[in-house]
Amino acid sequence: MTLDTSVFPTLPVVPLRGGVVFPGVTTTISIGRKRSHAAAQAAGQHRGQILIMVQYDNQLEDPGDHDLIPVAVLATVRDVMRAPNTGLQMLVELHRRVRFEGLVQKEPYLRGRYSEISNANDTIHQPLMAETIAYVEKYAESLGEVNKQVLETMRSRRTAGELADYLAGLFNLPFDKETQILVQTDGLRRLEMVREHVSQELLIVQMRQKIQQDARESADKAQKDYILREQIKAIRKELGEDEENPIEDMRNRIAKAEMPEEVEKRALKELKRLDQQPPQSAEAGVIRTYLEWLVDLPWSISTEDNLDINHVREVLDEDHYGLEDVKERIVEYVAVRKLAGNKMKGAIVNLSGPPGVGKTSIATSVARAMGRKMIRISLGGVRDEAEIRGHRRTYIGALPGRIIRALRDAGTNNPIIVLDEIDKLGADWRGDPSSALLEVLDPAQNFSFADHYLELPFDLSQIIFITTSNQLSTIPGPLLDRMETIMMPGYIEDEKVAIAQQYLIKKQLEAHGISDEIDVTIPEPAIRQMIRHYTYEAGVRQAERNLGTIIRKLAVKVAGGESGPFTVKETDLETFLGPEKFTHGTVEENDEVGVVTGLAVNSFGGDTLAIEVSLSEGNGKITLTGSLGDVMRESIQAALTYARANARTLGLDPTIFDKVNVHVHVPAGATPKDGPSAGIGMATAIISAFTRRPVRRDVAMTGEVTLRGKVLAIGGLKQKAIAAHRAGIKTVLFPKENAKDLPDLPEQIRQELTLVPVAHLDDVMGQALLPTNESPFTIVTSPSVETALNIPPPVGNGSGDKMPVQA
Repeated sequence: MTLDTSVFPTLPVVPLRGGVVFPGVTTTISIGRKRSHAAAQAAGQHRGQILIMVQYDNQLEDPGDHDLIPVAVLATVRDVMRAPNTGLQMLVELHRRVRFEGLVQKEPYLRGRYSEISNANDTIHQPLMAETIAYVEKYAESLGEVNKQVLETMRSRRTAGELADYLAGLFNLPFDKETQILVQTDGLRRLEMVREHVSQELLIVQMRQKIQQDARESADKAQKDYILREQIKAIRKELGEDEENPIEDMRNRIAKAEMPEEVEKRALKELKRLDQQPPQSAEAGVIRTYLEWLVDLPWSISTEDNLDINHVREVLDEDHYGLEDVKERIVEYVAVRKLAGNKMKGAIVNLSGPPGVGKTSIATSVARAMGRKMIRISLGGVRDEAEIRGHRRTYIGALPGRIIRALRDAGTNNPIIVLDEIDKLGADWRGDPSSALLEVLDPAQNFSFADHYLELPFDLSQIIFITTSNQLSTIPGPLLDRMETIMMPGYIEDEKVAIAQQYLIKKQLEAHGISDEIDVTIPEPAIRQMIRHYTYEAGVRQAERNLGTIIRKLAVKVAGGESGPFTVKETDLETFLGPEKFTHGTVEENDEVGVVTGLAVNSFGGDTLAIEVSLSEGNGKITLTGSLGDVMRESIQAALTYARANARTLGLDPTIFDKVNVHVHVPAGATPKDGPSAGIGMATAIISAFTRRPVRRDVAMTGEVTLRGKVLAIGGLKQKAIAAHRAGIKTVLFPKENAKDLPDLPEQIRQELTLVPVAHLDDVMGQALLPTNESPFTIVTSPSVETALNIPPPVGNGSGDKMPVQA
């Protein structure tokens, strides 16, 4: 390589790897490369002058122009010596920054051109220099490494740039920060960069010292507390007072707890570990908490059951009206318990039904009837498995799960535990609580339930578990299989009236401070009207709130000085409660063509469902309205297909279906509706519209229909029959396969309704359709198509927004 060297002077170059030097000091530089050694020797030909440079990559063995930082330090080589351990050392005096203009040779050593930096700016800035020096002095004092010679040399620097270069060489700066300071020609800016680094280092040192001081004070306090405790022990001993021994106290509690052998063995082992731990250690606190839980649990404490069957019946009847299935199951458990003793395992019962029917309160009555403690655990929204099984003791703040905590709170190993809202359990990355409940609710496993915190078996087999749910579809199958499910579909209107008369009115009078001396009467007709037109529920919560509203208004009168007697009549309800809020389905006013009364269920119980079919001239288009779900739409298609397939049997021209448009509508369009059980209602309405035979207005029907006209079984017959009775229906058509469900219907319903089982659509039409003198529906060419069609307008039952219904 040959370059013009007449413009810029040239000197030997020594590139540094992984370090930066700054002007103004004399220092030693280790030489590891042969070319660097040759450059140091060649410097003697130039009065010892040499260029000290820095390369970007410290791994690069043969750097080029672009591998070197463009600012070099002009230096004088004072000596080259060989050290025993570090190899060759070059003593250099660093003078000033120069600009590197490029290499002119590489062998046998590097040689480069340089130029003086013309725009260098170095001034005296006393405030900044004084502030920086103060930071350095504080930093040195914090480290306890004050070197007077270094401080004197630092104070002797005349300009900001000289001070910055000196301090940059003293501090162990990051490589990128060192290179930034090296290439910076403005001395004031260099000093600002150094001052910023020194201030940050000072903060770090001060924070470290504060942490060390706090730790030292904490250790001193622990030592002081230990000495004071030992002195207290010595003073008590001199006074002759009994000395407390927590280890012996815990040993006595373990003996009194009457634990199983395995549990007691584990407790004594942990007690031995506690005795070996320093009293103030963290591990001692963990062991002590664990032992507290072991001794507080009711390993052998049981409450004695009241096995008087008559007493149990009396308490259950006193607290709740109806609910015969639940009461009968509890009486059965008490009877078997009386005969089998402790061989009888605890019951696991799931009470499923809509809100407000008494699922949770019946558990309280069961506990009172049997003389057991009751603990309620709400599972709604629980997503962590540890809520059931607890946390392992390795975690800070670990606790047992809710089951073990409930037993500790109850103080007995055979309480009644209510797992409320079990259908609303969640699951996420923390685990699935429903899976943890599989062991709790399995009689074959729960005799040795192992909580993660205890890591010891606890017998849950004597506990009566009562779970509650609003729906079964969200409960995992394996969990549902472990429970005996008792459905609580809700109360019929007569039952609600009886509950209000016998329980709710008395309860609200007491809650609002109206004594027995004040005569308050709410007659049965007023209660019935309130329930029918001011509530829409399967239970009685809204009814109780309405009664509370009425009685609060009476309380205002009593507080104002009136003494009664007070009688709330039907005509007074609007004054107390406002306009009527609900209108339940009622029987149609006339026998009409294409209008059928169906039956449906929702979370509030049952309701009637009007089904309307209207025909118009067209091309066979089918229109479905009323917020119908997919299953109900399929039922309409099946019913229409049946009518097409049996057109001649029904006295219809088979081509008529391609000449008219069929519109099926179910009123209350804002309420979503779905389910297959409206099938026979849809088919009857369609056949009625085509044959022009009116449908009996006092007949309601429910059942799924097949393409062959068979009527299949449905669910919710009890709720649907109750809704039909409330609406004034006289006859209910239901699938023959559901005849087995008739004993579940209230006696009053069975007596006042004509319940007709049907197996085929022929049976349905025979019961529901009336004869007519009109001809079947036909299309005629006439100026007045409307006259030929003679289709009545659709008639609705005018209900408001309600919960989604299931037909």
